[in-house]
Amino acid sequence: MMPEELKINDNKSQKRKKIIESAAKLFSQKSYHEVMMEDVAKLSSIAKGTVYNYFDSKEELYFSIMKLRMEKLIFSLKEKIKEETSSIESLHSFVIHLYMFMMKYQSFFLIYQKESLKAGHELCTELVALEKEFRNLLEDIIVTGKSEFLFGKIEEDFAVDWILGGIYGAIRRGIENGYKEEKMISEREKIFDFILHGLFSGIEEEKKYPLRGKTIVITRTVEQSKDSAEMFKQLGADVIIFPTLDVVPPDNWKEFDLIITGKSKIHFLIFTSVHAVKMFLKRCEELAIIFDFENTKVVAVGNKTASICEKNNIPVNIIPQKFSSTGVIEELINYDLRNKLIFIPRSAIGREELPEGLKALGAEIKTAPVYNISLPSEDNIKKSVETLNKTKPDLFIFTSPSTFENFVRIQKIDDPVQYFTGFDIAAIGPTTKTAIENKNVHVNIIPGEYTIDGLAKAIIEFYGNSLQGRK
Repeated sequence: MMPEELKINDNKSQKRKKIIESAAKLFSQKSYHEVMMEDVAKLSSIAKGTVYNYFDSKEELYFSIMKLRMEKLIFSLKEKIKEETSSIESLHSFVIHLYMFMMKYQSFFLIYQKESLKAGHELCTELVALEKEFRNLLEDIIVTGKSEFLFGKIEEDFAVDWILGGIYGAIRRGIENGYKEEKMISEREKIFDFILHGLFSGIEEEKKYPLRGKTIVITRTVEQSKDSAEMFKQLGADVIIFPTLDVVPPDNWKEFDLIITGKSKIHFLIFTSVHAVKMFLKRCEELAIIFDFENTKVVAVGNKTASICEKNNIPVNIIPQKFSSTGVIEELINYDLRNKLIFIPRSAIGREELPEGLKALGAEIKTAPVYNISLPSEDNIKKSVETLNKTKPDLFIFTSPSTFENFVRIQKIDDPVQYFTGFDIAAIGPTTKTAIENKNVHVNIIPGEYTIDGLAKAIIEFYGNSLQGRK
């Protein structure tokens, strides 16, 4: 397309936008029948005949406003929600973003309210479908929250009406009082707290806090332990954070540098953890290299790994259904890997199951350490050791073979069987389970989904079944 054509198209787009914004303002102030196309033309400073070049009728203009804004709202809500890992966080994103979106597009909100509150109104088929899709986003959050025993026994359709009614009431108040951004930020959090407490009401205590009375020991890195601890605290558990890992750079970057600066095309790049992504990017920055992700298929093992990729503008092409080496192999078996180069930046103690499995499919495999795992410093674990030694926990959570092995080293455990007798053990996946059971320690809990969220659900189910067995 020539520069002149681009300029013409841009001008058309700007005019269309101006017409829509002017019409939205008029429709928000007057009824549908009171708004004339002449009024729209006058407010937008565009000839009436030109307005008809963009919209055949007032009806088409009206529905275009509604459809454009609804599509933008739904798309942005989906983008916000997909980054969240719990129902409460998803609800928070939904409430906050809906409030801020409507406060930004106030004319649209006022039109939307007039139409959606008018009995017997009829919108075009597309608008009806968009409205249903919008409500379903919120309903899905509520259904999931109920299944996780986070929300009370509330009928979903009623809850959607009640939540949206509360948000819309707050938006009307904000518009009437001319709230500025600082006030809006404060207001939106109050709305969320109000809604959340409403969803909590009526829920039985053991379902609202299914892990109340349980003391759980979490063994991960310092950063990961704190994040995981917050989740289990929200479920009612007392949590002992016991860091067993510290993530440090590899002893040297020689292998990585040779691969990343080499001339061989990397067809697949596999990130198996958040740490791998962060250290990969850190080293590329140190080398002043901009990796060409567009011409490489990126595999992210796990939702959190995918999320950190997206936050750093790394396009993720593949997220295996199973968050494990087996899951990656099962996913990539659908591709022709013959003579394809697969690069796996990983831990210095990474296992060979994944490289060997992909090699068997005909791929050329290159791996390089981008981080190492070491014991945390004594200062970082002193308080944790003292707290654990004074407490009798119910459950130990291990999220990798290293977390278990390092815990045994830190606590100077000579006989793991004897030490763990009387405690429940949870392992995040089969590799960790095998490493623990190789020491003859029984693992009680393993999730179907090998993530900390999946583990939390499995723990809730385990103790829920235990309670039912005692009744």
